Amino acid sequence: MNKQITNNNNYKKGFFNRNNNNNRDDINNNGNHNRNNRNNENDESSIAEQLIGYKLYFQNKKSKSVDSEDEVISDEEILEKRINFIKTSLPYFREICNKTIYAPDENNSIELSYQFLKNQVYKPEDQFDIKLRDEPEMVINCIGVVLYQVFYEDLSESQRPKKKINVRLFNFEPLLPLKKLKANLIDKFVSLKGTIIRVGNVKPLVTQMQFTCSKCGQKTPMQHFTEGKVILPTSCPTYGCKGKSFEPDRSSAITIDWQKIRIQEDVDQKESSGIPKSFECELSDDLVETVVPGDIVTISGVVKVLRAEEGSGFHNQGKPVFLIYIDVNSIDSPKRANNESGGSKLETTSFTVKDMYGIKEIAHHPNIFKLIAHSICPSIYGHELVKAGLTLALFGGNPLRSGGSDRNKLSTRSDPHILIVGDPGLGKSQMLTSIYHLSPRGVYVCGGYSSTTGLTVTLLREKGSGDFAIEAGALVLADQGCCCIDEFDKMQEEHAALLEAMEQQSVSIAKAGIVCNLPARTSVIAAANPVGGHYNRAKTVSENIKMSAPLLSRFDLVFILLDKPNTQKDQIISSNIMNLHSDDTLDTKKRKAQRGGGETDESTYCDEDEVDKSLPLKQKLEIPAGQKMNLIAQPLLRKYISYAKKYVHPTLSEEAIQVIQDFYLELRGNSSSSDSMPVTTRQLESLIRLAEARAKLELRIIVTEQDAIDIVEIMRDSLLDTFEDEHGNIDFRRASGMSNSSKVKSYFSIFLKEASRQNKLEFSKQELKQILQDHKLPYDNLDDILGTLNNQGMILKKNNNIYQIIR
Repeated sequence: MNKQITNNNNYKKGFFNRNNNNNRDDINNNGNHNRNNRNNENDESSIAEQLIGYKLYFQNKKSKSVDSEDEVISDEEILEKRINFIKTSLPYFREICNKTIYAPDENNSIELSYQFLKNQVYKPEDQFDIKLRDEPEMVINCIGVVLYQVFYEDLSESQRPKKKINVRLFNFEPLLPLKKLKANLIDKFVSLKGTIIRVGNVKPLVTQMQFTCSKCGQKTPMQHFTEGKVILPTSCPTYGCKGKSFEPDRSSAITIDWQKIRIQEDVDQKESSGIPKSFECELSDDLVETVVPGDIVTISGVVKVLRAEEGSGFHNQGKPVFLIYIDVNSIDSPKRANNESGGSKLETTSFTVKDMYGIKEIAHHPNIFKLIAHSICPSIYGHELVKAGLTLALFGGNPLRSGGSDRNKLSTRSDPHILIVGDPGLGKSQMLTSIYHLSPRGVYVCGGYSSTTGLTVTLLREKGSGDFAIEAGALVLADQGCCCIDEFDKMQEEHAALLEAMEQQSVSIAKAGIVCNLPARTSVIAAANPVGGHYNRAKTVSENIKMSAPLLSRFDLVFILLDKPNTQKDQIISSNIMNLHSDDTLDTKKRKAQRGGGETDESTYCDEDEVDKSLPLKQKLEIPAGQKMNLIAQPLLRKYISYAKKYVHPTLSEEAIQVIQDFYLELRGNSSSSDSMPVTTRQLESLIRLAEARAKLELRIIVTEQDAIDIVEIMRDSLLDTFEDEHGNIDFRRASGMSNSSKVKSYFSIFLKEASRQNKLEFSKQELKQILQDHKLPYDNLDDILGTLNNQGMILKKNNNIYQIIR
């Protein structure tokens, strides 16, 4: 072959020269050689002289390989595979580059679609898919050799880049679930989809380096390292020198960027029980720093193994135990897709034709809001407005960006936050679980077993190097989705960690020299039980669950669920629960009716033709007694939510703006006192994003007046729950974090201390006012406080505005 390659001009032109127009068959025929007459020692060097980039991908080294039948493959056969694949590929890529503008990027990388190569570049008889799956490193390196030849053959040697072209293959199929990544896939090319949960620091990885002989000082030829393994020279290149000790010449080292990440299986792939599967992945060169914790990515690469570290107490000590990891070839991440906002996009959901028909059928329902609200948690009866609020949280508003350039734009929160407070046993946890399963990216945590780092970000020290790696918490993993937090009252120490994430929608960390900011654009859906097990109307929401006022103000909607005895409602709820635990469910009755056995269900379906818009929202959402609804299946509803969030971006109409503005001004007028709730633009933004979500769930691009009216009704119901006292009166001062009874007790405590200090019990009204001024407390409602204290027998009112303190 050496003689033929050197002397056969037809072969050389057909194989290397772009001016030769022979087809692939002519080239292959001209390039045929006699395998029996070949001198293998010179073949590789001869080919390297003619293929200008061959040495960058294949070094002169002897290696043995084993095929699937455990037969040793010789170097001759390995070389033949390379040459045949290069001969097959070169004409194809010449034709592609002549027709299209195709060139490496600034990182000397080129992205190629697997589907494009399989269907439009290679022929079926080339078996490209099988070769890539079984021999990925050979195939990728050969494609790199071909591309280097095509792009740089017209340049002189000094003009050619010394760095090889990185071939990145995308859209490899099929996607492999992480739980199926086993030992039978070692050295195979796979594609995985999952969530990035850990990102390590970028480090330099040495790929080539020279060594110096300790005896004679002669430098060895450049040594190539594969997979980060250092291979020391075995002999000195100087004739007659028998030196066996070598020192690395670090000045000659050639390095690339290297980073380690960990990927965890997606929510769709995760099993109902057990720890989610996760694997480490290695990024190199232009792939480093392309992902952050919480990103949902699709990676393609080669499955490899690494010897497990055998520390003290390792029960498999002495056994050949290995760890599986992925040598990443390509990664489909948000940053590589030029996502200017950082973090992950909600563009990982695909829609089939069947999905689109289902979405279209839902969109044509006369009362979509009612249909979706009741499909969220069918096992819980009632709570229509609570389910309506949860529905709005699933869809969310539009992310608004304002400012200068795209990079410097400031984003406004578009995800509503919902808080459900109430007595135990009313279905709060079940509603949260349903939201978790319906959200395109859902995370469910229990407050009693969660820490601050578990919610935000954790710093982990890597083995060996001692560097820190960032691991994402629940809020970061729920980016572009919903984070459901149950038992919210049990995590009072972690409340401060939620302040930034709930308003700025990001998580910042500054520890151990690491300063970073991760996206956490998520809707927080929280459920809490009141202190003492029963909600006390005499106390505020903050006092019932011991929550700070700043955190409470970040929730767009707060719902209070009370367990009040109601004979009719209790009868319906008990019947609903009994049907869930019996053989009398709607599906069972339908099957019995189809088989001709059993009694059919006497209830009818409430698929109304038109909705009476004059009715209050609560009545429009209620299912009349004796009627049922054909609810949406959970997988289809999840697709519908993903479709709406991805493609529907409604804007406010003039009528909707007027309704929202009037209600906002009404709230501002009712909160004019100094110690009442400060109504700010935060409440106005809540109304806007809820109104946008109301239009989005019906796939409309305009927020109508009726949408705004529905949102105002939901907001009024939430405010009624929040500010109503034990007597049923609305008091906006109850949002300040202290109920009226608590404020009265605190004032009386101050009066009592002042009486002991001055050694007197009688004070005038002016003196009491001065005492409050000295303690920097508001005294606008002093008459109401003194009247309450007098009625409770804590002070005694005498003539001429004189008050006596009762000890």
